[in-house]
Amino acid sequence: MMPITELIPLVPVWLCHNGAMSSSGARPRVLSGIQPTADSFHIGNYLGALQNWTQLQDEYDAFYCVVDLHAITRDHDPQLLRQRTLVSYAQLLACGIDPDRSTLFVQSHVPEHAQLSWVMECITGLGEAQRMTQFKDKMSRDGAGSVSVGLLTYPILQAADILLYQAAGVPVGEDQRQHLELTRDLAQRFNKRFGETFTVPKALIIKETAKVFDLQDPSAKMSKSLPGGCVGLLDDPKAITKRFKSAVTDSEAEVRFDPENKPGVSNLLTILSAFTNEPVAQIEARYQGQMYGPLKAEVAEVVAGFAEQFARTTQDYLADPAELESMMAAGAHAAREVAARTLGQAYERIGFVPAS
Repeated sequence: MMPITELIPLVPVWLCHNGAMSSSGARPRVLSGIQPTADSFHIGNYLGALQNWTQLQDEYDAFYCVVDLHAITRDHDPQLLRQRTLVSYAQLLACGIDPDRSTLFVQSHVPEHAQLSWVMECITGLGEAQRMTQFKDKMSRDGAGSVSVGLLTYPILQAADILLYQAAGVPVGEDQRQHLELTRDLAQRFNKRFGETFTVPKALIIKETAKVFDLQDPSAKMSKSLPGGCVGLLDDPKAITKRFKSAVTDSEAEVRFDPENKPGVSNLLTILSAFTNEPVAQIEARYQGQMYGPLKAEVAEVVAGFAEQFARTTQDYLADPAELESMMAAGAHAAREVAARTLGQAYERIGFVPAS
């Protein structure tokens, strides 16, 4: 599951359900990842995906990861990447991801991701990789000199991420459907050439989540690439309040949910409803006959209050780096137990001599 407004999506990159039972024999598996490419998750990330991750922990054998390998396909600052990876991990904990109920890890801590990606690259045609939309868009916009081989093979690494955990289904947006088709093609190709090894994933539809749009341009999905209308969960509460109070609405004076004709107001109603669980129709009724100012003020108060607590919890985790690193190590160990089995089967089938 990944967005159309960002060349390399921040979240969520994918969500995969394994139809087979987990190693415990009790629950099917779910896998999802998020890139550490920003200083803070934003409310669109939280309402559109992360909130749902926490709800899946009891029903599924949940595997969640910070996909830092995907974050280096473009220029980056190593120190900043390292810091953002730690902050992303801490934010996932603050969201409610529980290491006792889920496997939470950093992608680069599980080398099987990169190892399986190389195998998949070797059975992928150059033309297939070059036809991927994100690669083509970057090439046409910025020229070949600005594109790394990593960006070309990005969808293949994503395929390896999915296949490594034997995912039977992958809920994706339209912007990621092409990547899923490549994953399916590679799984089928490998199975045909070397024997049944990978589950061929299918597209799945998951529980509908809130779609949050930019506060200054409500026609665009909220994104860190549009900072003027993006609200970060680690932003200062005063900055969050100011951003909501300056949110674009319209020239009318009626609080009404009408995404086509009143996208700005509808976006505010969606956000308020998502954070309070109050139905949109009920909020509309409360604001009947009122101007937009009170609605903006309420949304700002609710979101700023949530963000303040979220930031405090995130900082508590960051304040104990030894404990944070210990949780990362434990998560990576648990993930590798699953990943190593799949990679071992793939290596055996393609003819590698096993290590003694």
